Amino acid sequence: MLTFICRRRLLRLHRIPSAAGTNPSQPNPINALLSRGYSSAFPAGSPISEPCPATVSYLISRGLSPTAAAARKLRIRSTERADAVLALFRSYGFSDVHITKIVRQAPAILNLDPDRILRPKLDFFASLGVQPPRFATTPILLTRSLNKHLVPCIQFLRGIVGTDRDVCRAIFRNPRALGADLEKQMRPCVDTLRRLGLREESISKLLILGMSVLLISPDRMCEIFKDLKALGASVKTTGFLYGIRARSCLSRETWLRKVALYQSFGASEGELLKALKKQPTMLLYSEENITKKLRFYLDELKLELSDVMGHPVLMGCSVEKCIKPRCAVLDVLMREGKIEPSIKLASAFLGSTSKFSQKYVLRYAHDVPDVVKAYKGEIKFEGFRDHGGLVPVKP
Repeated sequence: MLTFICRRRLLRLHRIPSAAGTNPSQPNPINALLSRGYSSAFPAGSPISEPCPATVSYLISRGLSPTAAAARKLRIRSTERADAVLALFRSYGFSDVHITKIVRQAPAILNLDPDRILRPKLDFFASLGVQPPRFATTPILLTRSLNKHLVPCIQFLRGIVGTDRDVCRAIFRNPRALGADLEKQMRPCVDTLRRLGLREESISKLLILGMSVLLISPDRMCEIFKDLKALGASVKTTGFLYGIRARSCLSRETWLRKVALYQSFGASEGELLKALKKQPTMLLYSEENITKKLRFYLDELKLELSDVMGHPVLMGCSVEKCIKPRCAVLDVLMREGKIEPSIKLASAFLGSTSKFSQKYVLRYAHDVPDVVKAYKGEIKFEGFRDHGGLVPVKP
């Protein structure tokens, strides 16, 4: 085994307890792991005062840029072990892209024992139904202790959401949240949700929708509930859960400012809540983006605000790349008498690219070739024609 020797003295880290093997064939992997009492050491890469040339060379050969590789104060102890770790990931379905992400985010993982430390964790997640490559974006989780952190956290989640299938769904959507501390973050957060009146089935659904709420402090969660209730939201509705997700992504100041922005266009509190349930991200766009889209829909297309709030997915569409080309197609079809000018625009804009293309482009392409040009952007949208004149466009 070839060992790289760095030119600088190394500072030694205390070894952190981690996890050892497990048998994925056990019917209950969590109980099996806990009963067997696995333990292992996490031989993290020792920090050094300057980059280790041999390690930098190895990291570059595995996908890191010279700058990124040099920034890692790490000593790879054995190329044989590092290569074995990479081979292990490939055997579990990790692609070269996945592996590059892992090496960039957590190069110290290359120092871990592949069979004693990493394989048991990959097997454990696979036994739950979580495909191991899902952790390519959060490889730090694979450095956490199996029986001291990962298993207790999974047990806790199972006790709330009920089944491994739902645990799998929650982890798939937000694996990063699994890094939350069980006693300092997860339990206090769930206890706070209960204290604030959220029912058990609602807490379960909330964790499945977005497990990242477990990272929210009790004080901030109280603030989130206060702001949602100020909109007239009830903790008994599903819309409240989507509101928590949206609100948790924003500071209170930003949330209030964006709510006020929608209300300045005439949106009521009830309309906002219903819209948030359908499109939780509608408050996550920049204020400039929100204003630009609402101005286009209300001023240029003459849509009612209720049409936009009733179809809030429109707020997530690109005006230039999606809505205007569709408008150009519809305008051509109106001009040729293929569709009625009274068509409900908001409904026509919805649906996938293929669905719109099939219904309004391919269907008429032979008789009205301009629809193809319009859809490609070769015919620009300048406003819908109304009785021979253009609908006036407000600045």
